Amino acid sequence: MSIGQEYLKVVRERFLEMKNTAEKAMEQLPEEELFYSLNEESNSIAIIVKHMSGNMVSRWTDFFTSDGEKPYRNRDDEFINDMNSREELIACWEKGWGTFLKTFYEITENDLLKTVTIRNEPHSVIQAIERQMYHYSYHVGQIVYIAKQIRSTDWKTLTIPRRK
Repeated sequence: MSIGQEYLKVVRERFLEMKNTAEKAMEQLPEEELFYSLNEESNSIAIIVKHMSGNMVSRWTDFFTSDGEKPYRNRDDEFINDMNSREELIACWEKGWGTFLKTFYEITENDLLKTVTIRNEPHSVIQAIERQMYHYSYHVGQIVYIAKQIRSTDWKTLTIPRRK
């Protein structure tokens, strides 16, 4: 296996683990708690999901041929909660991840050093992947943290439990 093939294998596994981790956290919450925010400046899990999905659709649609910040994207609207149910939240989540994963699995090692554009700035495909790795893991951490705070002592750990 080449370095490029190994890199793609590893990051694909990490992204899928990230998605799974967030889903396990969200599954622990009743529907209404997916929309809870601590205050007006805090994001609910639903808002984070909507933002991640908007980012994924924008960045990974026509990945090689258009800027990752699409003119139709309204980033500010991603921070307005207009979802009303778990089903809407999951559909939004799956739309983003579906768009991302479809494109991501089409990338080959020969593409890794190609140049793509995000917000009018050139990035190697590796840079673009790592940029999204950072961004998505940041928000997945927020989802887990919010869910854990809400569930408190009823939280079911997603990793190795303490003292185990």
